[in-house]
Amino acid sequence: MNTAVLLTGGTVVTVDATDRVFVGDVLMEDGRIKALGPTGTVVAAPGTRVLDVTGDIVCPGFVQSHIHLCQVLFRGVAEDRALLPWLQERIWPLEKAHDADSLRASARLGLAELLLGGTTSLLDMGTVHHTEVLFEAARAMGVRYIGGKAMMDRPNPAGLDESTAASLSSSNDLADRFHGAAHGRLRYAYAPRFILSCTDELLHETARAARARGCLIHTHASENPGEVVAVREVTGADNVVALRDRGIAGPDVVLAHCVHLSEAEHAVLRETSTRVIHCPSTNLKLASGTAPIPRLLDDGIVVGLGADGAPCNNRLSAFSEMRLAALLQKPLHGAEAMPAKVALRLATMGSAAALGLAQEVGSLEVGKRADVVVIGRERPALRPRVDPITTIVFAAEAGDVTHVFVDGRQLVRDRRLVATDLRAILDDADLALAAVMERAALPVPEPR
Repeated sequence: MNTAVLLTGGTVVTVDATDRVFVGDVLMEDGRIKALGPTGTVVAAPGTRVLDVTGDIVCPGFVQSHIHLCQVLFRGVAEDRALLPWLQERIWPLEKAHDADSLRASARLGLAELLLGGTTSLLDMGTVHHTEVLFEAARAMGVRYIGGKAMMDRPNPAGLDESTAASLSSSNDLADRFHGAAHGRLRYAYAPRFILSCTDELLHETARAARARGCLIHTHASENPGEVVAVREVTGADNVVALRDRGIAGPDVVLAHCVHLSEAEHAVLRETSTRVIHCPSTNLKLASGTAPIPRLLDDGIVVGLGADGAPCNNRLSAFSEMRLAALLQKPLHGAEAMPAKVALRLATMGSAAALGLAQEVGSLEVGKRADVVVIGRERPALRPRVDPITTIVFAAEAGDVTHVFVDGRQLVRDRRLVATDLRAILDDADLALAAVMERAALPVPEPR
């Protein structure tokens, strides 16, 4: 049976090396993009399913390179706090209160939001326990997922920690089980939470274990002024420098945030090709600041984009992050800073490069995985049809996504999840939050 799909008549935004845009067709077959080109140049075999997307925008699936699915359940219950109190007073106690069922509910809620908003690939950091549930949810829902358990071996008041040996052993077991699973759609990333929650031994051993298995290393760095001061007090060095000294630097390392960087940290990022992930909404909400993204890009540092966690955003929208990423820099560096095509590239090819996936996803090119998004333009805010790139970055919203494909398999059709019961996901999330709040001995919010 022919399972190929032809998207015809759309405005195709490729995000390739030349930022090619044309009105035409995209042919997906056997999980990859088989052909694309102006109208009339793509020939499909008999039996190919044809989807008319005339007037719509066709673009690569968005790649969010810093997410916390384990926190999606906590949206709205950790408000108005800076980073360290936010973690200590709310997030860590709530994560500790997760059981496998509540973590599954949180993951499915987050994955549903991400897919409906056009995100097809993500790098996720779990909590300390039940990480296999995240991989199972991602496998079932069809998304391209890189994730790993949060590694924390320094004691904290919430008790969300474990021994160094247990953290390493369970991470290794998870990596051996899931890295490369689902025909490569699932991959493992070692995730030491941040330098304040990890001993030197854990960081050194994590670097060794991850590289022995060909896995990414995913952590946080230089996010918030209070955290920066605390790291200097503990290590005697700046965040990125201290991580490098413990083996956590290089093109296989993904650092979320990097808002407050010293000159020494800039040098480490540049010299080691360490990747940086920009999370503008979170950096605003936690009063952390604005990351120096134009300078990082000028230095040749690979930068991706991510929504981070729902309790510090409170949405998981690539559109929100692109818009903010572009707008935040303009008052600081001038109206020409961060044009729309640069912001779009952060959410596609930039993030794909950060995750080591640039040869597979992030642009629409023949031979790449068929991770494709269609954005409708029915709303007044999306007209007139002038520049589709500025439309994506500055005008479109997650609700404008009409169709989503991962590996050529349609996961969203006409703004609805194809093979997933959204109502069940929503109901499960409400029940799971109440259970987690009770286990954490925190007031259970009343539904409104």
